[in-house]
Amino acid sequence: MSEAAVLSGHVRDPDREFSEAVIALMKGPIYRDTHERPWQHLLAHRGRIDDYVALIGLDAYVDESEGYAFLRTRPELDEDEGLPRLVHRRRLSFPLSLLLVLLRRRLAEHDAAGGDTKAVITREQIVALLRTFLPEGRNDARLFDQIDTHIKKSVDLGFLRQVKGDEATYEVRRILVAFVDAQWLADFDARLDEYADQFRENQPVESV
Repeated sequence: MSEAAVLSGHVRDPDREFSEAVIALMKGPIYRDTHERPWQHLLAHRGRIDDYVALIGLDAYVDESEGYAFLRTRPELDEDEGLPRLVHRRRLSFPLSLLLVLLRRRLAEHDAAGGDTKAVITREQIVALLRTFLPEGRNDARLFDQIDTHIKKSVDLGFLRQVKGDEATYEVRRILVAFVDAQWLADFDARLDEYADQFRENQPVESV
């Protein structure tokens, strides 16, 4: 232990740092800008964390440039029905799946335009995006309630974050890129046609 560390009263505990990072990951995605300590510990103990989660069939997906990390089932074990899944695959409703796709396209358009680091979208803009796929004659009050439910779920999943001081504006989190990739977006128009048909039939789809 260095003399400077003793004098400053700050003594590093690598085991505690490791545990803090792993526990944070087990709870859900972590972000550089909102989980500063776990993020620092994750980077400091990356190799040890990779080895640990691999023992329980998981990968720690870390994007240092975008500043997020999360746990996912290792690809070779993803289809192994003999092993219980620690990270469960969520089944999303069709409207929520559609919202995530539209948000991903919004993020891609923002990046292509060379905008600021953060892509933001208002509740009003989200409503306008989703209404394109709704059959005419829907009850607006019920529609807005449903869309608010989908927005809240997107926030809970970590794909949207409410902007401080503005209840009706959201940041599109860049972790969405890891779930809806560029190859998927390349076929976006064709998928939107399929989505429009399914949305009118109100059929659920698998999560993206």
